[in-house]
Amino acid sequence: MRLGAPLHGRWQDPSDWIAAVRAKGYRAAYCPVGPDADDSTVRAFADEAARADVAIAEVGVWNNPMDPDGQRRERNVQACIACLDLAERIGARCCVNIAGTPSTVWDGPDPANYLPETYDAIVETTRRILDAVRPQRTFYTLEPMPWMVPDSPDGYLRLLRDVDRPGFAVHLDPVNMVNSPPKFLRNADFLRECFSKLGPWVKSIHAKDMTLGTRLTVHLDEVRPGLGGIDYRVFLTEAAKLGDVPFLLEHLPSEEDYDAAADYVRAVAAEVGIEL
Repeated sequence: MRLGAPLHGRWQDPSDWIAAVRAKGYRAAYCPVGPDADDSTVRAFADEAARADVAIAEVGVWNNPMDPDGQRRERNVQACIACLDLAERIGARCCVNIAGTPSTVWDGPDPANYLPETYDAIVETTRRILDAVRPQRTFYTLEPMPWMVPDSPDGYLRLLRDVDRPGFAVHLDPVNMVNSPPKFLRNADFLRECFSKLGPWVKSIHAKDMTLGTRLTVHLDEVRPGLGGIDYRVFLTEAAKLGDVPFLLEHLPSEEDYDAAADYVRAVAAEVGIEL
């Protein structure tokens, strides 16, 4: 398993980027270039990562392939194709986006998220993205969300079956699927379910934490690892069973927060005998 996190700064020189990754003690990293990077630049970063034994974990898209506006939707799909192509060129473990929503909020809840026609459109769009690139060494993945497909391990398994493409795999963010008090209060069991069902397809993992508030009705809030109730002993133990998989911190406001999160993850990993 390889710990990683975002780095502050833009990178023109691959050696400077790798030096920054190593300075933090990480063995995995987010992709350091965008889809407009030329082949020589992509190759230089890929070669530097390989020499340093740093895994380029993922290329993030972060747009809405189900946008209700047709022109925006097409632009977003083309961006997904470009990012998957970048992941293939640079040798990233995966390209990741959300499935998308007919909502005007790009990642928001909407009753239409669970309509059969929305599901069918997600399947067809995911196939279209994959068929445009036909990746051989990377994968296209969908990050789970609390209020859109896929929002559960079984929902992800259904997508894997229905998309039916060898280049489609799993990006695991279990905290995003903790969308009810029972899941939070029994999150150790839920974590084991996630890894048991999805483990063979997992290419990258997002690591965060969560609290459950006491104000009605339900308030589940994302927090820095170590400040919430997610069972990191179980989380890390299950993730380690997958072997050489990136375990990435995200969504923190400052470099100091990332350093504190990394310290916590390393401390728990040491307790359960896991090397990061």
